[in-house]
Amino acid sequence: GSLAEALAASGPRIIVFEVGGAIDLERSILSITEPYVTIAGQTAPSPGITILRGGIDVKTHDVKMQHMRIITGADGQAKRSGWEADAFSTAAASNVVIENNTFMWAIDENMSASGPRFTGDTVEEWRAGTSHNIVFRLNLAAEGLADSSHPKGEHSKGSLIHDNATGIVFDRNIWAHNVERSPLVKGGAQVLMVNNLIYNPQHRAVHYNLMDLEWAGHAPVTGEITAVGNVMRGGNDTDDNLPFLMLGGVGDLAYFGDDNRAVDRHGNPLPMFGTYGETGAELIEAEAPLASLEGYDVMPSGSVETTLLATAGTRPWDRGSEEIRVLFFIAEGRGDIIDDESEVGGYPEIASTSAPFVEAEWDLATMTPLSGMYPGQKEGAQEHLSPRDREMRTGGQ
Repeated sequence: GSLAEALAASGPRIIVFEVGGAIDLERSILSITEPYVTIAGQTAPSPGITILRGGIDVKTHDVKMQHMRIITGADGQAKRSGWEADAFSTAAASNVVIENNTFMWAIDENMSASGPRFTGDTVEEWRAGTSHNIVFRLNLAAEGLADSSHPKGEHSKGSLIHDNATGIVFDRNIWAHNVERSPLVKGGAQVLMVNNLIYNPQHRAVHYNLMDLEWAGHAPVTGEITAVGNVMRGGNDTDDNLPFLMLGGVGDLAYFGDDNRAVDRHGNPLPMFGTYGETGAELIEAEAPLASLEGYDVMPSGSVETTLLATAGTRPWDRGSEEIRVLFFIAEGRGDIIDDESEVGGYPEIASTSAPFVEAEWDLATMTPLSGMYPGQKEGAQEHLSPRDREMRTGGQ
């Protein structure tokens, strides 16, 4: 009956919930190693499912996770003492969709795609051996803890895309209050960014870095980023004149950008490009997208913030207290990078609830309720769902 037991089972399966409330991992990580699983957090009764004091790693293929909250936190651990969990990460995984989740207070990254850097002897083998074909859609990744228990010291990070990871998509996500890595794309990786919002980055927002220290003995591979319709908005912690995209290391980056905007906290334009470190890396601007945009409903950048504040994160119809705080602060231009969860009230108290899951009331192909109403949703709340969710409910009508 536990989430861990369901994840450990084999064969195609959909994990549904007849309880709502908190799962306390007590500073541990749930690893998904069996493929063909959908985790449908939307089936839980209000207030949904929140994982506390831990994270999830995906180490397999064909996984979908929807409407889960993961709130990691330092849990009283001393600074630099060694607790360094991601809220969510893939490790040499493939064909993964991570949609409408909330990731907060990670000690390492909030949501990442990782794996070994070099598996085999060729670039094709390297890319096959690490994470590939990973979609992050409509997630909230916020308040990575800065000076906390990570052994390296400051480590408030949004997302890390590891060297040679390919087919990585960020579609309509929010990064908020992370020092850097929104995302960091490493050597030879290939990333598509569509309609994301980056709020209050401190030292870096989007950045690319192929590090010679890590690639010694291997010829650099050009990375690729396609960025369309994204928004970066400075906040209380953002460095003056922070660029949207920064380039470091020794590897070149092929880049296509269209309709991206970057402004400071007062709405003044910020530069689109910059560098850090002494780098000979070059930005190679492409004339056409480097990844296919087919199937993506690309909004103009001017619509991104309002749309994402209403639709990104877990259960937009049934928000948790931490999501409400972060999203309202983004809208109001407030909030800060934090070192510890105690600075914003600590772990939330979450009530336990129960209600039967009635299979006949759900479309199992899309995991949407046939009635059009999710558990905990009030009448008239449908306008807060994304166009994609509305289309799934109505069958495209």
